Order: sequence, then C-alpha cells, then structure tokens
Amino acid sequence: MYHSKITGLGYYVPDNVVTNDDLSKLMDTNDEWIQERTGIQERRYVIRGEDTTTSMGVKAAAIAIERSGVAKEDIDFIIFATLSPDYYFPGPGVLVQRDLGLRTVGALDVRNQCSGFVYAISIADQYIKTGMYKNILVIGSEVQSTGLDMTTRGRGVSVIFGDGAGAAIISREEDLSKGILSTHLHSEGQHAEELAVVAPGMGKRWVTDIIADNDPNDESYYPYMNGQFVFKNAVVRFSEVINEGLQANNLEVSDINMLVPHQANLRISQFIQSKFKLTDDQVYNNIQKYGNTTAASIPIALTEAWEQGKIKSGDLVVLAAFGSGFTWGSVIIRW
Repeated sequence: MYHSKITGLGYYVPDNVVTNDDLSKLMDTNDEWIQERTGIQERRYVIRGEDTTTSMGVKAAAIAIERSGVAKEDIDFIIFATLSPDYYFPGPGVLVQRDLGLRTVGALDVRNQCSGFVYAISIADQYIKTGMYKNILVIGSEVQSTGLDMTTRGRGVSVIFGDGAGAAIISREEDLSKGILSTHLHSEGQHAEELAVVAPGMGKRWVTDIIADNDPNDESYYPYMNGQFVFKNAVVRFSEVINEGLQANNLEVSDINMLVPHQANLRISQFIQSKFKLTDDQVYNNIQKYGNTTAASIPIALTEAWEQGKIKSGDLVVLAAFGSGFTWGSVIIRW
C-alpha cells in the first residue's frame, strides 16, 4: 500500500477581467449588492475563440507537469473534472491526452460540479494507493460565462461565476506519514434540482424540444440555484466533512495549517472560518478575484496558496467542497 502526494500544481485564468461595475451595465445590479452577498469583486471570462475548458486545462496542466518533475511519458492516467465540457461528448479528458501529446493512457471525466476536484483527487488517490498507477494528472476547468443569463432575470446566479482552470500531478509516496491521508465523499440527491441546469438533457428536455418551442422565456438551459437553501446546507456539510476528515486521522482543528475551501461564496468560507476559530492565515480565499470557478476553484486557490509560501512541507492541508448534486467532500493532506 502506498500514499499519494501532490507533486506539481498549476493554474490558468483568462486575461479578460470583468468587474462588478462591468456587470452593472448588463443587468440591474451594482458592486455593493454583489460584494455584500458574495464577497466577489471581479472574475475572469474567456474570449470566445481564444480559450475553452480543454485549452485552459491544458495550460494549467503544462505548468503542473513542469513543476512536478514528472516526464509526460510517465503520466499513467488523466482525470478531468468539469460541468462545462467543450462537447456534450466526448469529454475533455481525451482532448487533453491529445493536446498534451500523452501516451494512450486512460482518461476519465468527473461530473460532480463544485465538488468535482475533490472527487477527482479521491479517485486518483485510490488508484495510486492500490499500486495501479504511479502518476496521475488531475484537472478542474470551467467555462461558465458563455452559458449564463446575463440579464436582470439571471443576476442572482450569473454574478457569482467565473472561468478558469487548475491542475495537479498526483504521484506515489512511499512514506505513509506524508501525502493524502484520507478522502471523504458524500451526496444527497433529493436536493439535486435546488442547484441545477436541467436542459438540454435526455430525460426531460433535449435540444430538439428547445428548438421546437423557440420560447424566449425558457430558462431551463440556464443555471438555477435556490441560494438560501444551498447556503444553509453548505455551511452544515462543510463543517461535517471537515470534522469527519480530522477524526479519521485523530487530528484536531488546531492541527490545521491551511484550509482551502471551494470558493462558492466568501460568506460561506467566513462562516466556516468563524465556526472553527481559524485565523486568516489558516484559510485561503480568492473568490474576490475569480468568482466561483466551480471544479477549478480549489486547484486555483491551492496553487496560489502554495506559490505564496502559505503551504510548507509538513503542513496539514484540508480541502473541502460542497455543490450541485448535492455533493460534498474533503481531502486531508500532510504536505
């Protein structure tokens, strides 16, 4: 049995900065309203024709690979987490294999939205622990700006999200005191429709239905979120799954050196920080700059925290996420 460890990190965000004031020109909103509810000041949007979910993932992955010191030919598997693939099918995992010129290794796509990167890390961890693979490329990447309702009708959701990508190389670690100590995953599907895009989907409303109806008031293909309900569930599940991870490893909250939460809403992160009595130096947030980049948010934030020297060898790092599904999870790492 082995442990797995993160040997390389990288992220990429588009150059196109969109401020709250920019959004106020498209919908009835303002900087104060957005910051008060979400903490977001600006986010990045792709420019059509320049970046895609796959291309951003490839750019983040290239950085992670270089930093890891792992040769491309030694990558055994690809796991790509996203809710915004370039195509309905195939998923972006195989496109990354092609565009990075990797061997014909397996490529797995993970559809767990905001929890996607945590789920992907857990899968990579299991593959490496069993000895099946030695080096796995894990990517979280999202292009959400092109699928949002950029009108006053959609402002409650659209102001939250941004585009970007993060990546990690997960490698075998023989020292069982280091690396990923444990992962913890959960779901509660009875609330699936409280945060969802229901169309196009094979079950109820496919593209042909949307075209046939040609209804300008059809909102089925825009994201829907019951914001208060999501917030109330998120703060409970975040707390539970962080505690679950600590207890599984006989650790205390005081042992945490860095908590990197999914960047869903700054108010959620602040609530969790206050509940666990963590200092500003023990929690990393960057939603102010990037908005909610869904599956990309944790790898982007984790990379930035590491780049800034906030994560050092021997530190206890906790990753935690909650999102659509409802799905949530945590990863406990000894750096």
